[in-house]
Amino acid sequence: MTNTHINRREFIKDTAASAAVLGLGASAMPVLADDKKKVAQAKVGLYSITFLGVWYKGPALTIDEVLAKSKELGFDGIEIDGKRPHGNPLDWPTAKCKEFSSKANGIGQEIYAVAANNDFSSPIPEHRECQVAYMKDLIRMTSDLGVKTLRVFLGWPGVTLHPDGGKYTIAHDIWQHTHYQFSPEEIWNWCREGMLESAKYASDYGVTLALQNHKPVINNWKDMMRMVKEVDSPNLKVCLDAPILEDKSPENMMEAAKAAGDLQVLTHFGGEYGKDKDGKVVDIQVYKREIGPDGKPIPEDIYPAFVKAMNSIGYDGYYSYELCHPLPVKDGEKVGVDYAEYCAKNACEMMKGILGDIG
Repeated sequence: MTNTHINRREFIKDTAASAAVLGLGASAMPVLADDKKKVAQAKVGLYSITFLGVWYKGPALTIDEVLAKSKELGFDGIEIDGKRPHGNPLDWPTAKCKEFSSKANGIGQEIYAVAANNDFSSPIPEHRECQVAYMKDLIRMTSDLGVKTLRVFLGWPGVTLHPDGGKYTIAHDIWQHTHYQFSPEEIWNWCREGMLESAKYASDYGVTLALQNHKPVINNWKDMMRMVKEVDSPNLKVCLDAPILEDKSPENMMEAAKAAGDLQVLTHFGGEYGKDKDGKVVDIQVYKREIGPDGKPIPEDIYPAFVKAMNSIGYDGYYSYELCHPLPVKDGEKVGVDYAEYCAKNACEMMKGILGDIG
């Protein structure tokens, strides 16, 4: 009896041979479902907060300037920060969204995400309702831009513009004072209510919310996964970021990646990047000097291990670069936008190198 069973490897081999006989290129070969993740290539993008004018001396770039800068520096696309002057939905009627999307397509740049700055954790009902209204309009804006992914928080204290530069401490202190009389579970429940309602609006517009593992309220990646499970909506997925993991060991990053799995739709990386005397990109970000949970210094470069973890789950989305922390002071003054450009260009080169080496 003839054996008509043909295994997957033989099928690909025979198909390749047939394509060669017919004079067809490799593009004519079929891509099997479980090969798609291997074929797809992750991309490197620019989060517009890098040029929001908060951390360096000087004004923000306009969103049109950010779009042009993204292409100039070598990025594949942009993530729009959902606040002024870049992406507050009050400033983005449908016509403007479509015009900007067309402009991005015209220069070969993808708008791959919008980033919300929402806080569902306030003990004050009026504040929470304002945040849901903001989210609903931002979801509409995301849809009008033709973008699928909207990064979201549970709680976000905010950032304060100060004569000395951007500060997290002022907003953080206010957030702590507002919440100290309430239990973590009460705060968690308010956040879940806000996320449940937002997920409904996201479903209406065909948008995917990507919950980031960002403090407060979320203390670790397990809290992020817990909220996604409790909301239980196909429109709520995750944005697991390596720099804000408490434990940045390769083992923990791999465990977190496996837990996220197909829910992982976006990730960010940060840092101040320069070049050494040999022209190699080096990370000079301050977190490298911090001590990890195991009492040992955090590894100099966490991203190769993180990319390996992402590859293990087939992640082929964007690695979004953000420069969103206080920058150095030189000769008594904050560094300027040229420093942000320098860091961003080197960051793009560094991450594309890692993706090429590991991918």
